[in-house]
Amino acid sequence: MKGLVLGLSLFSAIALAGQHVCAQDAGDQKPAQAQGEQPPELDPGETIEKLGFPAVTMRLAGWTKFGKGKVYTLPLKKGQHVRITFSSKSRYAFMAIFDLSSSEDESFFGTDEDGNIADVTVQADTTWLIKPYYSRVTRRRGLGAPYEILIDPNPTGSVPAQSQTPDQSAPADKPSLFPPRAPVAPSPQPSLFPPKGEAQPQ
Repeated sequence: MKGLVLGLSLFSAIALAGQHVCAQDAGDQKPAQAQGEQPPELDPGETIEKLGFPAVTMRLAGWTKFGKGKVYTLPLKKGQHVRITFSSKSRYAFMAIFDLSSSEDESFFGTDEDGNIADVTVQADTTWLIKPYYSRVTRRRGLGAPYEILIDPNPTGSVPAQSQTPDQSAPADKPSLFPPRAPVAPSPQPSLFPPKGEAQPQ
């Protein structure tokens, strides 16, 4: 009888110890999940390619065809200096870079406004999302365009002059990590005078 009681006591102690270890493991996993970046919202048919920080210049080539696009994630460490260069034969192809550790849903760099070269020294550990895209203002969006991206992990010298100036006649539809808000129609402004071209009543 004493042996049975001793056996049950030993079994209970082992079970409690196992529960304590499991609870501790679960507690250790929670902070890691909280610190991880949230996955971005992708366009239909879009896929993610996870990159590693390269030792030498990395070349990425693809096509911005809608429904078959690709975006890239690039992990970065504090203090790393990286230069990313985008090029395309099409004036409707652009690239945007998002910081997945930031709460902002807008890109911090876009070739539609900032030129074709992003030259950045990273201030904290993070992950970037590199998104090539085709402007939605053109009817040929479904056809897309080819592009090339160079990731230089050891840039030297100053950033050269931009090889391409964004075309002001064809503004790009800037991508976002979240669906855009519905536009609000502006209300007409009151005036003391009738619009030009309209005769005043006699």
